[in-house]
Amino acid sequence: MSNTNENAGSRGRAWIMLLLAGVFEIGYALSVGSSQAFSVLSWSLAAAIFFLLTLYFLSVALKSIDVGIGYAVWAGIGAIGAAVFGSVLLNQPLTAVQALWLAVIIAGVVWLKLADSVKRSA
Repeated sequence: MSNTNENAGSRGRAWIMLLLAGVFEIGYALSVGSSQAFSVLSWSLAAAIFFLLTLYFLSVALKSIDVGIGYAVWAGIGAIGAAVFGSVLLNQPLTAVQALWLAVIIAGVVWLKLADSVKRSA
């Protein structure tokens, strides 16, 4: 019984690491976008730091989460976050149709997480 609890705890930590990797991916995307092709030093340094952080946390998460699922969730978090925060912070347009398809990505990420949870409990 304790082994099951340990596995669940490990999987929970892996998903937290994956969420953190997604947050750092958002920071990376926004930093790269603001670096103006790496010609602005501060944004370029921020991009390098976010890049290393996102890869580290993704690699930790993928020790317990299947690569396909983990990568899809990570990429989805990054894409959604970059679109939303790019719109808010960088005044980039976000249309209603784009928001709709981002919502589809969010639903897909949630379903992937739920499917992974069901797979592990079976």
